[in-house]
Amino acid sequence: MIQKQTIIETIQKRKSVRTFEPRGLTEQDFQRIEDYLQQPENLLGFMGGEVKLQIIQVTAGVTNKGIKLGTYGFIKNPQAYIVGISENSPWAMVEFGYIFEKMVLFLTEMNIGTCWLGGTFTRTSFEQEINLRGDEVVPCITPIGYPRDKQRLLFDKTLRYVVKADRKKEWEDLYYADSFATKLTKEAADWAATPLDMVRLAPSASNKQPWRVVMSADSKQVHFYLAHTPGYTKENASYDIQRVDMGIAFCHFELACKAANLTGTWKINAPIVAIPDTHTEYVASWELEDDQF
Repeated sequence: MIQKQTIIETIQKRKSVRTFEPRGLTEQDFQRIEDYLQQPENLLGFMGGEVKLQIIQVTAGVTNKGIKLGTYGFIKNPQAYIVGISENSPWAMVEFGYIFEKMVLFLTEMNIGTCWLGGTFTRTSFEQEINLRGDEVVPCITPIGYPRDKQRLLFDKTLRYVVKADRKKEWEDLYYADSFATKLTKEAADWAATPLDMVRLAPSASNKQPWRVVMSADSKQVHFYLAHTPGYTKENASYDIQRVDMGIAFCHFELACKAANLTGTWKINAPIVAIPDTHTEYVASWELEDDQF
């Protein structure tokens, strides 16, 4: 389980790692990861959906010489991969992102490097290791291993620049008060300021950060919207990667709330808010339980 007293630090610490040390995981670390992947509660989403997570050790069929996975996904010295398997439906993609990011943060606490890879990677590398049902897809995978001590090599710095991994949208571009017509300040966000900061640090495909949040007038609810990037999801794609991004945002928000001892529940109850354009859609809301202030 993730330790809630350190989750803010863990979220701030997490970075995509593409260059690993050429040494295998210790038996103790490998066993801890396997134990995590076998715990049913770690495979459940915030609305009760389930995914499967499978660790695949590097073998002759999954080379450790470097695999080109996607346009900017060159990975060096991976020691294993964790493959996520999910139903292929819009809501399942949201829950997948939530579950997979929880696992990524667990690995980050263990000082094990990860890198979200999805959308364009070649799945044939894993055909012999996974067994998909007809309604299942592999939305994302992550290589794992110990980060190279001097990760900030020109190679990694260049990749991070190309994928804009360190460029986050400003607070005022993401968060709103009562409607999309009014920007939400950190002061007005009050209890939600830190959780929303953690959402802003969440990883997303091509760093698009497609989440938008509207805080209710009474400050008891935060409503999450998905601002689709026009043309980003290819016509022949089997799923919407930006829904996975939303699940990652939900994970960060919920864990940060728990770290602050704020209790609440996720609900699907769209508020009466004018949507700014046809690309934006409501996804879910977090509602604080009463009498917390």
